Amino acid sequence: MGKAVPKGLKSKAEFLLSQFDDKFSVDFEKNKEVFNELKIPLTKVNRNILLGYITRQRKRKAASS
Repeated sequence: MGKAVPKGLKSKAEFLLSQFDDKFSVDFEKNKEVFNELKIPLTKVNRNILLGYITRQRKRKAASS
């Protein structure tokens, strides 16, 4: 079992996925580059948690398709 994603970060992730769905992929490193282009102020730790959640969501969507 892993750590739970905080509700605030999860809601930010859902918002980003709804607005920029086509920009995020199943690759964490590419998602970091995309996120840095968006200029959203987050700490390094929170950014990684957020992008890890987004990456897992993309992988789940790809696996179900």
